[in-house]
Amino acid sequence: MFFWLCIDLVVAVTVLALLLYRPGRYDPADLESANPEGGQVSSYLTHELSPQFYNGAQRGEPFDLVITQKGVNEIVAGWGWPVMSEGVMLYAPAVLFVPGSVVLMGTVNIKGVELVVSIELRPSIDEHGLSNLSVSQVKIGAMNITPLAKMMTKRMYAQRMAAASEDSKALYAKIAASLLNDEPFEPVFKVDDRKVRIEKITVHQEKITAHLVPAP
Repeated sequence: MFFWLCIDLVVAVTVLALLLYRPGRYDPADLESANPEGGQVSSYLTHELSPQFYNGAQRGEPFDLVITQKGVNEIVAGWGWPVMSEGVMLYAPAVLFVPGSVVLMGTVNIKGVELVVSIELRPSIDEHGLSNLSVSQVKIGAMNITPLAKMMTKRMYAQRMAAASEDSKALYAKIAASLLNDEPFEPVFKVDDRKVRIEKITVHQEKITAHLVPAP
């Protein structure tokens, strides 16, 4: 009996250590310095990214859209943190661009216990020109919880869809189906009277390059 109690204790301590682990690459930005006015739209979005996308689309020629890790974190800083849901608080977000993957990280506070959650996405364009946002891994600390996370997210997605407007449901459905079920979708976006398609997407260290072409 004593032996099995020791085994149970070791297992419990190991699980706890894995859950409380703080990844070394997790370095959330100072939201106040990234967005000093609080709640304001990021200047990177309004003055750099949006004009880059709009002007490229209006020329009617292929172009590259470069998205920086620093700029995306500035945008995320303006989303209003912390976020509360069913007694769980999410804050201190960080977005990392590493070769081939986008990593979303944040701290979850559950009844005073702080856990770091990491979600790794692998954006890609297949041979048919369809895009996919595959969730390759979800972790709490150092513990992989990908199957459980996908199951819980499907329930949350159903609730979000019920409250979404008709105009946004199509986009929500495409993104959610890609994230949850690895279902590809057409990466076509409309800009005024023109449409553009993402033909290739590459995730580098600290930046993403998307090659876009005019779409019929």
